[in-house]
Amino acid sequence: MNNNLIHKLSQLKLPAMAESLTLIRQRETPQTYEELSFEERLALLAEDELLNRENGRVARLRKNANLKYQAAPEGLHYPAARGMKPEQMRELLNGHYITHRKNILITGPTGCGKSWIANALGEQGCRQKHTVQYWRAGRLLEVLAQGRVDGSWLKHLKQLQKTEVLILDDLGLEPLTNPQCNDLLEIIEDRYEQSSTIVVSQFQVDKWHGLMENPTTADAILDRLVHNAHRLALQGESMRKNKPVLESTEETG
Repeated sequence: MNNNLIHKLSQLKLPAMAESLTLIRQRETPQTYEELSFEERLALLAEDELLNRENGRVARLRKNANLKYQAAPEGLHYPAARGMKPEQMRELLNGHYITHRKNILITGPTGCGKSWIANALGEQGCRQKHTVQYWRAGRLLEVLAQGRVDGSWLKHLKQLQKTEVLILDDLGLEPLTNPQCNDLLEIIEDRYEQSSTIVVSQFQVDKWHGLMENPTTADAILDRLVHNAHRLALQGESMRKNKPVLESTEETG
């Protein structure tokens, strides 16, 4: 091992291998490593490089997802009083809904943890090497409306179509106008049975139709969203009550 070898590994864009060799040289007793065969040494270095690349990929996916909360899936709680079923959450966290291209509809009152769960599912999707995007529904529809003006509308739709897991949070905070209904239908139609959409709303699913100005478009949207979708109907009082301000980002939404 020498500096020239480490430099060459860096030139070959194998930073984890180079770092591993550097660390080995800095150890006081590298005899254990020296006793390994060439193939065993190479396997260890290759494993370090592969792990580094996988971690880098997950970090990039997480950054692009733009999740609202740093919600760790392993930190989720399943109190029965909130209407959560551990077996259902375990099934969702295994990611089969993504490979089967099914949607998830999360409903419940303000502050019961809907957004937190959606973000935890998004984080899990990133860990499973899937592309994820988080949007507040109202903000996304504003972006698409602006896209019709500046010519970026189709570009945004194509990006949404390619995303494996799309999270639409706070659907229905305000009634959807006819143009917004049309844009939402474009999104859902492009993704229907091609990818997974997680929709979060404080309104029960049977109330969604009334939130949309155009009943015909509403029928088309709901038909595609609800078909074969997993449903999480949360309940209970707001978890923001009796919480200090510094904890207000924890498992609420």
